[in-house]
Amino acid sequence: MDKIANFIIKHKKGILIIFILTAMVSAVLQSFVKKNYDMVDYLPKESQSTKALKIMNEEFTEVMPNANVMIRNVSIMEALEYKQQLGEIDGVTQVIWLDDMVDMKQPLEMNDPDTVEDFYKNKNALFSITIRKGTEKNTCAAIRKFIGEDNFLAGEAPDLAAMQESTVSEVAGAMLILLPAVILILILSTTSWMEPVLFIVTIGIAILINMGTNIFFGEISFMTNSISPILQLAVSLDYAIFLLHSFAHNREKYPDVNEAMHHAIKSSIVTVAASALTTLFGFIALMFMKFGIGADLGLNLAKGIILSFISTMIFMPALTLCIYKFIDKTRHRQFMPGFKNVYRVLSKLSVPIIILVILLIVPGFLGQRQTGFLYGNANTAASSKSGQDRYEIEKEFGKSTIMVLLVPRGDIAREDNLTRDISQIPHVTSVMSYANTVGTAIPEQFLTNDIVERFYSENYGRIIVYTDTPEEGDEAFDTVERIQKRAKSYYGDTVYSMGQSTNLYDMKNVIEKDNTLVNLIAIISIFLVLLFSFKSLTLPFILVITIEAGIWFNLSIPYFMGSSINFIGYLVLSTVQLGATVDYAILLTDHYLGNRREMTKRAAIHKSLGETFKSILVSASTLSIAGFTLYRTSSNGAAADIGLLLGRGTIFSFVMVVCFLPAMLILFDKAIARTTMDTEKNSQSPIQ
Repeated sequence: MDKIANFIIKHKKGILIIFILTAMVSAVLQSFVKKNYDMVDYLPKESQSTKALKIMNEEFTEVMPNANVMIRNVSIMEALEYKQQLGEIDGVTQVIWLDDMVDMKQPLEMNDPDTVEDFYKNKNALFSITIRKGTEKNTCAAIRKFIGEDNFLAGEAPDLAAMQESTVSEVAGAMLILLPAVILILILSTTSWMEPVLFIVTIGIAILINMGTNIFFGEISFMTNSISPILQLAVSLDYAIFLLHSFAHNREKYPDVNEAMHHAIKSSIVTVAASALTTLFGFIALMFMKFGIGADLGLNLAKGIILSFISTMIFMPALTLCIYKFIDKTRHRQFMPGFKNVYRVLSKLSVPIIILVILLIVPGFLGQRQTGFLYGNANTAASSKSGQDRYEIEKEFGKSTIMVLLVPRGDIAREDNLTRDISQIPHVTSVMSYANTVGTAIPEQFLTNDIVERFYSENYGRIIVYTDTPEEGDEAFDTVERIQKRAKSYYGDTVYSMGQSTNLYDMKNVIEKDNTLVNLIAIISIFLVLLFSFKSLTLPFILVITIEAGIWFNLSIPYFMGSSINFIGYLVLSTVQLGATVDYAILLTDHYLGNRREMTKRAAIHKSLGETFKSILVSASTLSIAGFTLYRTSSNGAAADIGLLLGRGTIFSFVMVVCFLPAMLILFDKAIARTTMDTEKNSQSPIQ
């Protein structure tokens, strides 16, 4: 530690130059990091959706439809002209309409009315369109320009295009709200106008480097890009605050600023590292998910925590020593009141809080296990253009999703029978295959290649199934299971399925297993950190149950309110709230153990809360505001859910730490003394 501290102090200007240049280069590099908006790409390779997508890309030139266009008030002939013109737009590879499903030479009245109304109803035409992957943004813009404001475009591809357009602006917007709020909190809690700037610059440098170094990964998910900077700022700001407080404390002992910083680095590095470690393990737990979004998000956030730690312990001391005179010149009075006697107020809440926790902890635990999940973008803000268009299309034609079956080519009679069987399944509105569109009697050699290639590749036949279910939910997933079961009865495991509902169904099955694993890894790893930090058998249980109870209460609210949350929000919240807010419990407990050596348990908790309440309040306020900012600024449902859960969960953790934990420390005081190493002095101090 001495060598590290001396090196930082001796080479402070060189350190500043290196960090600033690295941050500048990273700021440029981050604009070249590709963002992946397709959640399907993160499904495990062994999932059937992934296999189906691989086969589709290898065997067929056209993939499945991923957008719907509704043209209002058109005749049949006008609709056919629109179909042709839509197909000529760059990026559109396929347009499916009524003429692909029925014989247009016959009067519409002679065809199946349900099939007709799936595509043409009340003089409104609904087209199923395939937009080439990677061109969603430009192609959707071109389609909207072509169809005009009075017509509508919705679906998976427009949703992706909307996210691409909003992600960058929303991250910037969130920062514009969050930074002033954080600076205000820091101004209230510090005694210099320069200190908040110092904190923001320190963590800001780490954020820029973290985002820039993503270039080595090639690409990151849009979710990681959206929430990583905000979470990194919120959970690591404490490190910088702690170091500067240590520096100020040591300046009272050592008049020389270099010596004071030397001791500040030595005294704070272990504590800051322990704090970072609990958060780090929470993020690392995400990397054990089979669903790749967890590894993408967890790796990025873990890297961010490490970089924030490095920036705090190396860059910040160097910067502080260079500008400490400005810090001294900009001193102001303490705006935030002292909390020396806050326990007098909180102690009155201890008994009611304990009773409340005892009454609610079992319902909270059971409720959070029953919380419903959303897996897609169905909860993307309804105020977006894509959301508004979806509403208009569903109002006219009802809900509609598309599923594609890939079956071995060669047995057209079996294909025809399967097509007929699937069409009888509830919620299946129409089925499109070679057998029922072209017919089983017409040999392929009598048809043009474009017709044959629409349904057949070298090895597979393609069957397109239309349903009237939402993209996800019990009804949608039950329909997927029925279709898959019927297809397997004909082809066994040689049949594959894909589509938004199928993809989300696979996500659901993967994530249900991931959920238990991720939470277990996070709890065990943080429990072990606490075990080795406190060398106690009792304290890890008390601290973990304190934070976990807050998590359970938070995650059970959607269940009791009858709503659902995005699965990413659930998983991220479970690890982030535990990893980030357990630091509050560690800080209070550490002070309590120190004070308990010299005073009674009630006097010790009184003094400990007075010493730590301000730090816990500032940290919790920052994290909670970051969460609510993300919730208010994000149009993406998953990111918004993460924000809401984090903002609300931090408040739960704060209340549990300052109200419930003190009571638990007093209640289990004797057990803590007996099961914790190096607490012999406790037995010699007053116990009553």
